[in-house]
Amino acid sequence: MTHIPTATYRVQLSSSFDLGGARSIVPYLAGLGVSDLYASPVSEARPGSTHGYDVTDHAVVNSQIGGREEYRSLSRRLRRYRMGLLQDIVTNHMAFDRRNRLLMDVLENGPRSRYYRFFDVAWEHPYEHLRGRILAPFLGKFYGKALLDGELRLEYDQEGLAVRYYEQRYPLSLRSYRKVFLRNMKRAEERLGRNSAEIVRFLGAIHLIETMGKGSGTAGEEDVRHAKAMLRTLYLGNDAIRKSMDDAVAYYNRPDPRPRDALDALLSDQAFRLSFWKVASEEINYRRFFTINDLICVRTELPEVFEYVHRAVFAAAKEGAVTGLRIDHIDGLYDPARYLKRLRREAPEAYIVVEKILEGGEALPPWPVQGTTGYDFMACVNGLFVQERNERAFTRIYQRFTGAGESYEDIRAAKKRLIVGKHLAGNVDNLAQLLKRIADRDRLGRDITLYGLKRALVEVMVHFPVYRTYVNDSEFSVRDRELLRSAVAIARTRFPDLDYELDFIGRYLLQPAAEDPTRAEGETGEHTGPLRFVMELQQLTGPLMAKGCEDTAFYVYNRLISLNEVGGSPDRFGCTIPEFHRFNINRLRSWPHTLNATATHDSKRGEDARTRIDVLSEMPEEWERALRRFSSVNHRLTSRQRGSPILDRNDEYLFYQSLIGSFPFDEQELPSLRRRMREYSVKAVREAKVHTAWIKPDTQYEEGCTAFIDAILDEDKGREFLDQLRPLVRRVAFYGMLNSLSQILLKITSPGVPDFYQGTELWELSLVDPDNRRPVDYTKRAALLSIIRGDIGLRRREFIEDVLRDMETGEVKLLLTYLALQARRAHAALFTHGEYIPIETGGNHADHVVCFMRRLENSWALVAVPRLLTSVTSEGVLPLGRTCWGDTAVVLPSGVPEAWDDAVGGGVRRFEGSAAGRRVAVGDLFDAFPVSLLTSRKRTP
Repeated sequence: MTHIPTATYRVQLSSSFDLGGARSIVPYLAGLGVSDLYASPVSEARPGSTHGYDVTDHAVVNSQIGGREEYRSLSRRLRRYRMGLLQDIVTNHMAFDRRNRLLMDVLENGPRSRYYRFFDVAWEHPYEHLRGRILAPFLGKFYGKALLDGELRLEYDQEGLAVRYYEQRYPLSLRSYRKVFLRNMKRAEERLGRNSAEIVRFLGAIHLIETMGKGSGTAGEEDVRHAKAMLRTLYLGNDAIRKSMDDAVAYYNRPDPRPRDALDALLSDQAFRLSFWKVASEEINYRRFFTINDLICVRTELPEVFEYVHRAVFAAAKEGAVTGLRIDHIDGLYDPARYLKRLRREAPEAYIVVEKILEGGEALPPWPVQGTTGYDFMACVNGLFVQERNERAFTRIYQRFTGAGESYEDIRAAKKRLIVGKHLAGNVDNLAQLLKRIADRDRLGRDITLYGLKRALVEVMVHFPVYRTYVNDSEFSVRDRELLRSAVAIARTRFPDLDYELDFIGRYLLQPAAEDPTRAEGETGEHTGPLRFVMELQQLTGPLMAKGCEDTAFYVYNRLISLNEVGGSPDRFGCTIPEFHRFNINRLRSWPHTLNATATHDSKRGEDARTRIDVLSEMPEEWERALRRFSSVNHRLTSRQRGSPILDRNDEYLFYQSLIGSFPFDEQELPSLRRRMREYSVKAVREAKVHTAWIKPDTQYEEGCTAFIDAILDEDKGREFLDQLRPLVRRVAFYGMLNSLSQILLKITSPGVPDFYQGTELWELSLVDPDNRRPVDYTKRAALLSIIRGDIGLRRREFIEDVLRDMETGEVKLLLTYLALQARRAHAALFTHGEYIPIETGGNHADHVVCFMRRLENSWALVAVPRLLTSVTSEGVLPLGRTCWGDTAVVLPSGVPEAWDDAVGGGVRRFEGSAAGRRVAVGDLFDAFPVSLLTSRKRTP
């Protein structure tokens, strides 16, 4: 039977918070009401990894976080507290790193490596210099310059022959040993004798290694290791042989032209090609995770790769150590549907969620999973706190301040086109080459040039409305067909000169299997024709959307940055109450056990920073006045003496919103914010790729940004600005805290499984990563929870009044989280399976209350939360009681219980009414606390 969590809690494991640290917080999490620990990847990763996604060995638990025994110890403690473990796994890629044993085996053995097909490499690349070789784009300069400058050096050690580039090491092919070590044996032969036993053994070892490199079979790791060990023993045990081998290596490292030529010739005969890192943007023959050169993708669609990648986690699942799986970057896989079917067969009882970003209105395919990681919920619930009717006003303010006139859609298309040209040109070229080979076999495509195909392909990808489709050799949904047809149609409208090329591409996109004579059958088959083209295109549209939108356009279109969130869209300005209800009804019907997230490790800002920024949408006039004041006060910091801007107005606008969201409650933290904002400002403007970029930084512009941040957050230089900022922050922070309380209760009680990102049980005002991976003070949180659990039973009303009086400490958020999770745990079946019933609200503030009920047989829950409160209550005045809410009321359906337990305020509530239903004043629901959660006290007749 599948274990369904009641609440998950995500932790980021690293050397600073390892498996032992995770084990130590299990009692705290259990006491809070969390049912499942949700762990970042635990496979062996690069030294110093802070996230675990740079895997070097899937079969080993990362020694930097404690290793296998600590993992088992964590599992035992979780079971002791009756908690599950939701494990994040990386199935799409590995690190391109010397510690990746499988990849190094490929570099050393080439086609004879048993892992030759493991990585997603186009070995039969049309470019001769990449054919049969994998690009290694990690040099800091052009290859020829690095070679002549002596930065590439041959070395021989216990692992064998390799070329070293600073900390990087690439093993040479087994064929190279003869070329390197037998070029000059004269001195050793003179000293030992040509026919001496040592020389014979030495030549035998070289011959054995060479034979393994030339044979037609698969090179056995143990055999190769044994042959290399024989050579190493001779090296260490005989001075003459060691001197000869050292001299041979030293020759290649001499700065003279001939040795440089010899090293170049040696490197030209390897299974890898070293290159300047920028080459990968335009020429590459392996698939990367997005545009990151040192993350190489694996072919999980192959049975042997699938088995290796999942071996350890399946073993942990069978032991009961792992109860759930989170699949990272499902859209990167060749055939997600087939992969998930295979995964479900191997882990039939696992709770499985996929990391999947759904665009507005997009539905998750009918996969054998419980749902997604919850980005869609995060976007929808956040929209409730954005005043949708102020969209036009906000657009005018943004355009007036920045001078920006482009729509988000135009910016998105431009940035996707930029990403193709600057980062994915090599990938698109590979795809176009594949399509060109197909076209050459088709009389209707024979005259289409490679250039024309590339142009048309780019436009189809740029106008693709979602991250990807899921066409394979047996499935082609109506939805996918419409998405593909739409992308081609939009491209044709924008570029009518490409209509013939686009018609040709559209034909293969819309009938890939029918057009493909090489269609493969079964799970082990491989496609080589049109279907292969479509499958590979689908793997590329996701990275383009991610890099073009969330990693670029989200830093350019800054109208209201709380909307610029993974899973959301800057042009969707708010969510109405009926839209939220429809979202939840669909969620319950289709994916009742999916995750409800409000923050993740990929979030652009902390969940409480987001709800603060949302408040600005309620006060456009006040926001515009503040912008004018800020700009006037800081004008001297954003302009040079001659009037040329140091800081772009769009970036200035972004920084002001970011400051409002992240400004600390405790001003002793201001120096820390100043440092964090400096780092954030550089990352933000590089991601925007307008004035500077990661690939080509403009240090002058970046220094202007950091100087601006330094000045405005300096208590002396920025005094006038801070005096203007603080009143707005106080006002926004007050309403933002109320938004956050509403958001928490909606997350816990809506259909789905509430997910908490580490540390967010107190106020979380972080910026984008790595800022959101700062250490969490669990000692503080555990101490506060202990106080809550003690005082709530003794003096509940007084304690609630205390925490509401001092909301800035964050204890009120922890209190609500604890109480709501306890209610969910006590009524697990109700919240897991219960019907979702939207409740109508009437009165003056009807649009400011979200209310619904959950029902399972005779068990009920009533949930009510406020929103958009700037027009409901004054700053600093809690929205409590009938004085605030007046005639605003909710109408409960007939048949509901009369008596209810108040899960937050405590005590028993009784509502009288007629057979037609009970009318309950919102002021009574919110009489002691700003949100309300009631559960039925007894069975109804």
